[in-house]
Amino acid sequence: MLQVRRIKIKIMKYARQTQESLDRLDGSLRQLRDLIKRGENQKAIQYMEEGALKERFEELRSIILLSNTNPLGSRGTQNVGTL
Repeated sequence: MLQVRRIKIKIMKYARQTQESLDRLDGSLRQLRDLIKRGENQKAIQYMEEGALKERFEELRSIILLSNTNPLGSRGTQNVGTL
């Protein structure tokens, strides 16, 4: 019973971290859209290649890659692929 509770807590933590990372990525994509709308293409390219957008993407990627080290799949069941 205790192990099931621990697994549920890990799944909830993973879901929360993933959602927070997705929210930050969404905000960065909005900023990129605004740069493009204003015609600031060089800034937009820099933002994608070196700025916050790249950082947000890498953050989300890290969360997903780390989930591969856990024997649980994305839904908390064994032998199920990741996202």
